[in-house]
Amino acid sequence: MVTRYSGGSLFNDVVNLRDAVDRLFNETFMPGQMRTIWASGEARSPFPLDVYATETEMTVLAAVPGIDPEQLDISIEKGQVTLRGEIPDVAMSEEAKDATWYLHELPRGSFQRTLSVPFEIDANAAEATFDNGMLRLTLPKAEAARPKQIKVRVAGNGAHAEAISSGSSETNAE
Repeated sequence: MVTRYSGGSLFNDVVNLRDAVDRLFNETFMPGQMRTIWASGEARSPFPLDVYATETEMTVLAAVPGIDPEQLDISIEKGQVTLRGEIPDVAMSEEAKDATWYLHELPRGSFQRTLSVPFEIDANAAEATFDNGMLRLTLPKAEAARPKQIKVRVAGNGAHAEAISSGSSETNAE
């Protein structure tokens, strides 16, 4: 006896189930950092960012533990900020030479992260500081991108202007 399924729906259900199980396995058993880097199949930045802006500047915070701050390259060009660097591979260190590895999950190799900035920045006034594995990049907004306060002036002749400023609604009667 042969059972036939029309429309291939069973096949699609099996494929969808397999994909769901693969995602569940990867999200459950892959370490968080590697899941971030490799989950989509494309290389991503190995470090998380926080980015926020005030009226006067944008701040980028990057957790970059294990990276020599001298090896970080930060560039600003045409509305984009790029962070580049290299994370050393601990397996290549002298202390790990001839070691037996049981896990090797730490990120390693070259990385690059580019952010689009939604306003013009003053690249000459930008500052970067590094403290305990945290990079803080301060990007001041260009003067043209900062909010402006416009003072309202009263126009017209002196008598009419005084009536408006005192809240009077009287008109001049002859």
